[in-house]
Amino acid sequence: MNIVLAIGQILFALIFINSGISHLTKLDAMTGYAQYKKVPAAKLSVILSGLMILVGGIFVALGIYADLGALLIALFLIPAAFMMHNFWKETDPTAKMNETIGFFKDLSLAGAALIIYALVAGGAELGINITGSFF
Repeated sequence: MNIVLAIGQILFALIFINSGISHLTKLDAMTGYAQYKKVPAAKLSVILSGLMILVGGIFVALGIYADLGALLIALFLIPAAFMMHNFWKETDPTAKMNETIGFFKDLSLAGAALIIYALVAGGAELGINITGSFF
């Protein structure tokens, strides 16, 4: 079962590693979108959130302080769901549907991150575990 857990751990982390890299390498585009969504201190927010999810994803993927990594991911996803995917403000049906999907995707992934946090902080070991837990 450890191999299945390790595969799940890596697959979960990949979206955050990829997105974190995109936040930092496509900073101008991401900042423009954050400004459009009225994110305060848009450029700084993009850099900070990019680092949070990149580091969080790497920590989870490698099992290095996976509880801290999962917590960083959840702390990014919950506000992002409300700020970036506010479907209740959309009037266009297609935009509303896309934002609704993004909103619930972010909340679902936040839930998975919180499960990882609770398990690892409670002493569970992941499929890949280079070090122990942070908390």
